[in-house]
Amino acid sequence: MYSLKNNLKFIIPSLIGIFIFICPIKNENNEVTVPVAFIANKILDFISLFGENAISYIVAAIMVISAVFSLIYSYVVKSKNTLMNQLFNESFAWNIVRILGAVFGILVLFDIGPIQITSEDTGGTVFYDLLPTLFAVFLIAGFLLPLLLNYGLLEFIGTLFRNLMRPIFTLPGRSTVDNLASWVGDGTIGVLLTSKQYEAGFYTKREATVIATIFSVVSITFTIVILEYLEMLNYFVPFYATVIFSGLVCAIILPRIPPLSKIDDTYYVEHNGYSEKIPDGETTLSWGYKQAIEAAKKADGPIEIVRDGYKTVLDMWLAVLPVVMAVGTLGTVLAEFTPIFSIIGAPFVPILETIGIPDAKAVSETLFIGFTDMFLPTLVIGSEVSEMARFIVGALSITQLLYLSEVGGVILGSKIPLGIGKMFLIFLMRTAISLPIIIIVAMMLF
Repeated sequence: MYSLKNNLKFIIPSLIGIFIFICPIKNENNEVTVPVAFIANKILDFISLFGENAISYIVAAIMVISAVFSLIYSYVVKSKNTLMNQLFNESFAWNIVRILGAVFGILVLFDIGPIQITSEDTGGTVFYDLLPTLFAVFLIAGFLLPLLLNYGLLEFIGTLFRNLMRPIFTLPGRSTVDNLASWVGDGTIGVLLTSKQYEAGFYTKREATVIATIFSVVSITFTIVILEYLEMLNYFVPFYATVIFSGLVCAIILPRIPPLSKIDDTYYVEHNGYSEKIPDGETTLSWGYKQAIEAAKKADGPIEIVRDGYKTVLDMWLAVLPVVMAVGTLGTVLAEFTPIFSIIGAPFVPILETIGIPDAKAVSETLFIGFTDMFLPTLVIGSEVSEMARFIVGALSITQLLYLSEVGGVILGSKIPLGIGKMFLIFLMRTAISLPIIIIVAMMLF
């Protein structure tokens, strides 16, 4: 029914997209990664040739431009330029966030101001460790995400997996690709995919929020990093199996209860009419393939992709980087320089002790600190406590998922309709569901 050209227009871009964003590879250090992360590191290596701190100055400049131009286009100049309005015309609250991000970035870059902001455990971690990676990943994703989004892959996968995703997770089948990109690649890639699909009218508010808060999982690579720090790499199989099982339980329960179940099933733009329902006389495979070919036929050519890609990159740089800097820094300051998370965790000490968890006080102090940064619980617990305590803290920090310094910050900077209060509530619910499962497994192992 379709020409060779149309078939290849679906198959070739989709295979390239799968390879770049999902397929595991090994880098020059024999470490498992994905091509998008590998390319991002090469971009950062190239920029470093112009100076050790070149990328830091670039990131700081982007955040300053974001703050200054947002003030200009929000309150001074009423531009008729659609792109400038899209990039810089923001509400009062978001202008404050962009200003904070720029100020924090400048303070860290020049090492001036309060140590609470500039410390390598707070603003320094966000500015030097996280923002450069996001800068490079956003640059690649802006131009290459269309390979996953526009050439029929989501239509094909969506049709194949509709009978699994909808009844189990209340989600369309096409969300399978978002989930895979998070699991193998990185949670931020999953959020970006989800946000773009939401803006295009494929996901409702509820579906986009569920996907971002349930399936933007930590990659296998980062899980290995945590286990190495905890000196527990020999427990990788039971550890990661526990993480997957806990995550699946959360994914089944949370979409069916408030607050996620109460979010409206309405669209960001008019629904584009896409349906995963299979007509009579069609098999799942044949209909999925037809849907994919039709999508590929309508897809833009290379020139249009480049034109739209630079707009996407600018939007992600100018909107997301300041949010991650501002929110991530404030969150890590609370974690490092206030006793708030120790106070919140204190009531759980007797419960953990009664159950028989060793180092209960140390474990309790990490229960909620992961909301600010996923690596903080691991840093706090260290490798000196019992293996059971390390196992519980490490696994919980991954299954909690919503940490402000990365995935949470990217969600807040995206079009996905989720505020920080509701995000914290979902974080608490993930903790409440995951912790008993992780404790049971830990007690069986140790």
